[in-house]
Amino acid sequence: MPHAPHPDGPDGPDAARDDRPDDRPDGLRPATLAVAAGRPPRVQGGPVNPPVVLSSTYVSQGVPGPDELLYARGGTETWTAFEEALGELEGSTAPALVHASGMAAIAAAFALLPAGGRVVLPTHAYQISLAYAADLEARGLARVTRVAIDDTAAVVAALHGAPGEGPAAMLWVESPTNPMLEVADLPALVDAAHAAGALVVVDNTFATPLGQRPLALGADVVVHSVTKYLAGHSDVVLGAVLTDDPALHARVLAHRTLHGSVAGPWEVWLALRGMRTLALRLERAQANAAEIARRLAAHPAVVEVRHPSLPDDPGHARAARQMNGFGAVLALRPVGGAAGADAVVAAVRLWLPATSLGGVESMLERRRRFATESVTVPADLLRLSVGVEDVEDLWADLDAALRSAAGELPVEL
Repeated sequence: MPHAPHPDGPDGPDAARDDRPDDRPDGLRPATLAVAAGRPPRVQGGPVNPPVVLSSTYVSQGVPGPDELLYARGGTETWTAFEEALGELEGSTAPALVHASGMAAIAAAFALLPAGGRVVLPTHAYQISLAYAADLEARGLARVTRVAIDDTAAVVAALHGAPGEGPAAMLWVESPTNPMLEVADLPALVDAAHAAGALVVVDNTFATPLGQRPLALGADVVVHSVTKYLAGHSDVVLGAVLTDDPALHARVLAHRTLHGSVAGPWEVWLALRGMRTLALRLERAQANAAEIARRLAAHPAVVEVRHPSLPDDPGHARAARQMNGFGAVLALRPVGGAAGADAVVAAVRLWLPATSLGGVESMLERRRRFATESVTVPADLLRLSVGVEDVEDLWADLDAALRSAAGELPVEL
């Protein structure tokens, strides 16, 4: 599977950082940072892993210092390890800010939009992100413009606005998009948004920091559903926000504290443990996804398949240029329309019918089963989150389900 040049060579984003411990060499690549970052100090007899601290309250008297722990809504030792590790993994100059869920992180990022300001959103994106923006608009707190995020000219026009509309205050980007797998030209969109005076927020959940680092491409804010690839085991619900801008960081921190969108220590500890194997999991899942996409492209029971690894995919050249790998989510449309898609989901035995993604297990679902899914998503579209199982087992199950749903296909291709 072809890869774009690695962004973190000797002159990459990490090379300029000076905030690492003295005993750690600079220039570590992201796969190494996923394992090494956020560790306790190296002292004789000290723990290798940060402990879980189960305390809501901390001893304090007098005037508290700026970094003093007081109450777990403001910060905990367990958060600190994860936030430092994710900050380093994204190449940020500041730690991440962990939130109680991906939607809590998304809400915190949307709170950076000025009251009544206009936000440019992808036509296709995480449906609850779109629903949140629609709710803001319904309450008069925002104006929303939706545009195909892979159409750079259309996005630039939307940023500047129609006559009398005025420029946008925020550009919200997903790349690849959920669930259509469209790939945005991130460098071009960042430049255009900043030229229009707009803040750029990138939801990096699908790509992960190993696939792309939006802050290094000039984005102002990055959000993650930590629930997905970062934690990786379908056992926690968490989110995170990252920014290099100290003022924006302070605003997101204040929003988290005031709104109480705080995470439990066990969940954060599990997320950090899951992140240690991110590189291994993602490498296997991406390879599986690319191979399955290649086979699906020639399958007689498949009308269309989308994955940026495919040479004829509309996002292939762009993804190869700006990403490391092509991700582990793919989309397909089987024969038989929505009924055929439902039949495929009912027929699989190894793949799990489920709505999440990014876990070690492979999952699939028909997206338009949700009334809130965008009507521009085909009714028969299946989103597949490819896991780390043996690719031949995954293929045998999916192939059998496609054939069963199609009814009368030859036994062999």
